Amino acid sequence: MEGGAAQYNPRTVEEVLKDFTGRRAGMIKALTTDVEDFYQQCDPEKENLCLYGYPSEQWEVNLPAEEVPPELPEPALGINFARDGMQEKEWLALVAVHSDAWLLSVSFYFGARFGFDRADRKRLFNMMNDLPTIYEVVTGVAKKKVKDKSTVSNHSSNKSKSNSKAGKYSKPQVKDEDDGFDEEEEDEHGDTLCGACGENYASDEFWIFCDMCERWFHGNCVKITPAKAEHIKQYKCPSCSNKRILP
Repeated sequence: MEGGAAQYNPRTVEEVLKDFTGRRAGMIKALTTDVEDFYQQCDPEKENLCLYGYPSEQWEVNLPAEEVPPELPEPALGINFARDGMQEKEWLALVAVHSDAWLLSVSFYFGARFGFDRADRKRLFNMMNDLPTIYEVVTGVAKKKVKDKSTVSNHSSNKSKSNSKAGKYSKPQVKDEDDGFDEEEEDEHGDTLCGACGENYASDEFWIFCDMCERWFHGNCVKITPAKAEHIKQYKCPSCSNKRILP
């Protein structure tokens, strides 16, 4: 196999993380940008096939290692058998889940083999856990999570920098450095949910941010107009306001 494990044995936390990210990148490539090629290689008429990712950020569909036990833990066997029995998206998501499990097993195999202590294992896991899983990338969950995290952090940053109303309410339109609208960011705002009704944000709706619970609300849902918002220094949604007056 290309990128054989015997040729590459990371011995430090940083080296194992580099191994992990390289293999992860290769498998993500197989399940996204190279998905047509990957699909064709997973012929159900062939024997038990596995998806391998390598530190070089390459991927390969191949039979499992012949030696027992193998040098490294093996990926899920027979991913090709389910290819034609499932919808393509569901099949890719299934392969992605098993790929995530394999990446963790390989990384902690190295950790055990080279005697990582509890602190090193924890540090390794935390660094790997900072990255979206392959499943999250393949299914699109990662993009939404990044949006949710960046929305909260950006709004918190706006509040700490000034009391400007721009951090409290808006019809969010994000511009890039060339002064053009960033369509991807605008799409991500469309996934933001109103804290009152649970519906998505729409680009033509008035939107207000609660300084207490850090959630966004449709102006109509909380009976706040743009004119009223101009006079609000610190907005508290109805739920947070009620909490303040309870004994």
